[in-house]
Amino acid sequence: MNEPGTVLITGPTRNLGRHTVLAMARRPRADRPTLLLVGRAGPDLAAVAAQARALGATVHEIGCDLASLTDVRAAAGVVRSLVDSGRVPPMKALIANAGVIAAESGQATGDGFEPTFAVNYLAHAQLIGDLLDSFAPEGRVVLLGSNTYHANVWRKLLGVAPAQWADPVELARPAAGRSPMTAYSTAKLAILYYAHELQRRAGDRIRVSVFEPGWMPGTALGRGAPAAAQAIGRALGRIPGVSTPERSGPLLAATALDTRWAHLRGGAFVLKDRLTEVQPVAQDRERERRLWEATAVMLASVSP
Repeated sequence: MNEPGTVLITGPTRNLGRHTVLAMARRPRADRPTLLLVGRAGPDLAAVAAQARALGATVHEIGCDLASLTDVRAAAGVVRSLVDSGRVPPMKALIANAGVIAAESGQATGDGFEPTFAVNYLAHAQLIGDLLDSFAPEGRVVLLGSNTYHANVWRKLLGVAPAQWADPVELARPAAGRSPMTAYSTAKLAILYYAHELQRRAGDRIRVSVFEPGWMPGTALGRGAPAAAQAIGRALGRIPGVSTPERSGPLLAATALDTRWAHLRGGAFVLKDRLTEVQPVAQDRERERRLWEATAVMLASVSP
């Protein structure tokens, strides 16, 4: 039997994150993990924690604004204290679910970074790096990916811009005029690069995978699209089989916990419930090395 251990999830209050939390809370008692919910403190976090507790889960709420690296470091400190004191078991999985599409890429977080890149990528790189010693053997890191990093016919129809890679320092810098969707897709490409390099650097201490929930009309990605694309999205959203948070949440929970996915490593890419290959652009050893090095410098530039 699997040891349920502890699962940390960021962005647990809405849509995919909320339904992932509830799917984990509904698991049989012997397979139900302790849940660490890392998100903005407030009624939404309290509400999902209460729902999970009502289903029988042991839950710890950890207030954190992922746009602030100071907050992220403090949250990691809370997690380390919980694990080191024995109040919770070592982490079986960390689900890096939180994400945003900033309405304007010229905006900056309090740390001076472009918000989409900061929340989707930098915050999770900080959190994971701070918690590598808090994992159980063969613990899992599940990053949230998106196929928007490359264009196909449907994404072009919906006005979803593909990634436009540049040096990571440039991507992290606020830039007026950069498309919000371009910023989002590029951050998702960064996550793929990071997944590959994280596995190389961490070795066998953890197992790294990337989960793509499928396109979910009505969530943050849909709201970032043009009005015409949103109308198309609403129509397509009524087609049976299109992804929804209710459908994809349990699949994400399974990727983090089920024996079926225990072998995943190296940034293996799971599309809903199917292991799939990424496009050639998503594997680049030189970009991955440069991203890792630039990330370390950017994170260190923000005082603890």
